Amino acid sequence: MKIKNLLITALTLSTLAACTKDDTEPGEKGNFIVAVTPVAATGVADYLLTASSLDTGKVSTAGRGVEQDGTYRYYVTHNNKFFSMLYGQGNPGAITVYNILDSNLNKLANSVTETVQAFAPVNDDILMMKISRSITNPVTSWYQFNTNSLNITSQGNINTAELNNNGELAFFSWIKQVGSKVYAPYFSVKACCDAAFGTAFPDQAWIAVYAYPSMTLEKIIKDDRTSFIGRYFTDGLELVENGDVYAFSSSVATSMGTNTSMNSTKPSAVTRINAGTTEFDKSFYINFEEISGGLNITNWLYVGNNKFITFSNSKEAKGAYSVGNIIGVLDVASKTWKAVSGLPKIADIKGFTSNNYSDKAGRFGYIGLNLTTGIGYVYKIDASTAVATRGLRIEGGTLTAIEYLN
Repeated sequence: MKIKNLLITALTLSTLAACTKDDTEPGEKGNFIVAVTPVAATGVADYLLTASSLDTGKVSTAGRGVEQDGTYRYYVTHNNKFFSMLYGQGNPGAITVYNILDSNLNKLANSVTETVQAFAPVNDDILMMKISRSITNPVTSWYQFNTNSLNITSQGNINTAELNNNGELAFFSWIKQVGSKVYAPYFSVKACCDAAFGTAFPDQAWIAVYAYPSMTLEKIIKDDRTSFIGRYFTDGLELVENGDVYAFSSSVATSMGTNTSMNSTKPSAVTRINAGTTEFDKSFYINFEEISGGLNITNWLYVGNNKFITFSNSKEAKGAYSVGNIIGVLDVASKTWKAVSGLPKIADIKGFTSNNYSDKAGRFGYIGLNLTTGIGYVYKIDASTAVATRGLRIEGGTLTAIEYLN
C-alpha cells in the first residue's frame, strides 16, 4: 500500500445519547472519553463513551457508545482532537479522528494507514513509526500525520541496523518531542531466528535524536548505568516543566526474548537529561529497586511538579512483557517513592489501563482499573498523599483508555 494514495473521507456526525447526571443512569455527555471493550466470547471492538467527570458517576456499553472498527485500538489526543488508531496485526491500520461538540463525540475523518508500533504528538503532527523486525530488511518507516489537514504530509525511512552498528537491530520503544527535536529511545534486538527480541547487549540505554520535520539523525545519546529505556510499546521518557527529561528503565532485557532469559545486570532506575542538553546527567540517578524495596517500573503517568504515578512489579513477577500491578508515587526531585493506599487488593484486580489521564497540574492522576468481578473503575490518585479514591464506574466491559478533550 502506498501511503501517498491514502483515502481520507469526512464521515457523518456520531453522537452519544444524553442522560441525567444521577449515578444510577448508564451514561452521560461530557468531555472525558473512556474506551471500553464490551464483554464477549471472542475479540470485539472498543466502544468510546463520554463522561462529564472521572470522580463520580457511571457509564455503560449497554446501548451506548461509538463502536470502533477492528479489535486492537490505541489512542492519543493532540491539537484538541482524539485519534483512534487501529493496530492491524500485520494488515493495514487506520486512524479515526474525533473532536467534541456540545459534549458529544464528533467523527471528523477516517484514514487507512500502515500499522505502526510507536506514535506521538510532534508540532502539529502525529509522528508514527512502522518499525522493522528483520535484520535482513532493517527499514523502519516514519509518517507525519498532520492534525489540521488530517492527512499524511510527509514520510521517510530509517535504517535501524545502522543505529547500533553492533550486528543487532534498533527497535524504538517510543518517541517523544523534546524542544524542536524528536527523541527516540530504543532497545537492541537480534531480530532473527528464535530470539527475535533477545539481545546480547542488555546493559545500555540509547536515544536517537532527530531533527524535525526532516527526521535527520543528529546524534545518539548513550548511558551504561541502566538497561534500555521504556518497554515494547511503552513510553519511557517524560518532559517536565523546566525542560528536563526523565527516563525510566524496567531492566527487562532478555537473551532469548522470554521472561526466563532476562540478562540485564542493571537495576530498574531513573535517569535524567537536563534541559538544553543532549547528554545524560551523570550526577543524577535513582535506583528504583533500592527505594521501592525491590520493585521495577513498568510504566508511569506524569502528574506534574516532578511527581509520577508508577506501575511496578515485584521481583518474582518481573518480566519482559509483565504489566505492573503495584501502584506508587515517585518524586524525582526528592528521589522518594511511596506505595498508594486505597486501591482494591491485588487479588481482586484483573488489570490496569496503560492509557491514563492527568491534567499535569501537580497533584492528581486518574488510572483505570478492572476488577475480577467484571466491573471497572477510574481511581483518582492524590500524588501529594499517595491515596487513591474510587471514581467513575464502568459497566459492560473492560476499560482500556482514558482521555480528555476541551
